[in-house]
Amino acid sequence: MAPDLVVVLSQTRNPVNIGAAARAMSNFGFTELRLVQAYRHAVDEARGAPGAAGVLLQATDYPGIAEAVHDCSLVVGTTSVRHRQLHLPLQRLETGARAIRQWPGGRVALLFGSEKSGLSNDEMSHCHWLTRIPAREQHGSMNLGQAVAICLYELIRGRAGVPRTRSERAAGASVASLNALMEESLTLAGYLRGEAARLKLRRLLRKMVLSPADAENWCGMMRQVLWKLKHPGGRNGA
Repeated sequence: MAPDLVVVLSQTRNPVNIGAAARAMSNFGFTELRLVQAYRHAVDEARGAPGAAGVLLQATDYPGIAEAVHDCSLVVGTTSVRHRQLHLPLQRLETGARAIRQWPGGRVALLFGSEKSGLSNDEMSHCHWLTRIPAREQHGSMNLGQAVAICLYELIRGRAGVPRTRSERAAGASVASLNALMEESLTLAGYLRGEAARLKLRRLLRKMVLSPADAENWCGMMRQVLWKLKHPGGRNGA
C-alpha cells in the first residue's frame, strides 16, 4: 500500500530541480507538492518541464515548515549527512522507506532542503527522524531532482504485500500547538533558555507517539499549567 505522502521542498531555487521533482512525483503516483519559501520565478519556469505541469499547478505555498506539515503525523527529513552533527535518528533509505510504508496511520511528509545547504537545524527540528540515500562517502551529495526520484521509487518499490494497520496519530498542527504551550510555560518557569533549548524541545515532542486524544489532553494540561504560571494567586484555570 502506498503511503499517504506529501513532498515538501524548502527554499528551492533551481527550476530544473523543481521540474524534475514534480515529474518524479507524477512518475511514481504522488501528486501533492508543498513549497516552503520557494523562489516564485523558478516555480513558474518549472511549470514548462515535461510531465511536471500537473503536479506544479496543484502545488501549494507555505511560509514555513510548521505550516507545511500541519496535517502530517510523521515528518521525515532527507540528508546527505556529510560532516554535520545530527540530533535525530538516521536511517538508510531502504530502511526508512519500509518504516514509512508501515506507518500505522496519518499523512507523511518527506522533506527536502535547499540545493545549496540542505536542511537547516531549525528545519530538521520539525522532523521525527532523517533518512539518507546510501551514496558513496566521497560524493554523498546528490542533485535534488534525482534524490526525490530515488526516494519515491524506493517507497513504491516494496509496497506490495506490506501489512499496514490503521491507528490515528496526532497531526502536525496538534503537536505544534502543544509545542507552543510547552515552550511558553517552560520559558515562564525559567527552564527554557536560548534557541538550542527550543529546538531540543521540538525534537523531543517529535519522538513522542501521540494520538489526537493524547495531544488534546496534553494541550489541556499545559493550558492549565500556563494559566497558573500567569496567575499564581488564582484558584481556577481559564
